[in-house]
Amino acid sequence: QVQLVESGGGLVQPGGSLRLSCAASGSIFSINTMGWYRQAPGKQRALVAVIFNSGRTSYAASVKGRFTISRDNAKNTVYLQMNNLKPEDTADYYCNADVMARHDSDYMDYWGQGTQVTVSS
Repeated sequence: QVQLVESGGGLVQPGGSLRLSCAASGSIFSINTMGWYRQAPGKQRALVAVIFNSGRTSYAASVKGRFTISRDNAKNTVYLQMNNLKPEDTADYYCNADVMARHDSDYMDYWGQGTQVTVSS
């Protein structure tokens, strides 16, 4: 079994910063892509940022220049540094990873349980 556990959400004022973490654990052989998605009330879940095994990154236009995604492969952990937060960044943030578990022959998609980020004065 593979689990993704997020941490680091909370309440922050506009212009503030938060750092989200997501640690993958369990019977892991290899992790390919890792990313962050978010879902605001009444909206569909949308991609925020993704980081490939090569280290290449991609961002949604709305967060480019404010958010930075990074990963620590030794710890099977992905981070999302969020700066200059805006009220429209308020959402539940979900970690996603493409993982090959031990004894499996292909990669599978795994999701964390989500962490809430609220940007409000």
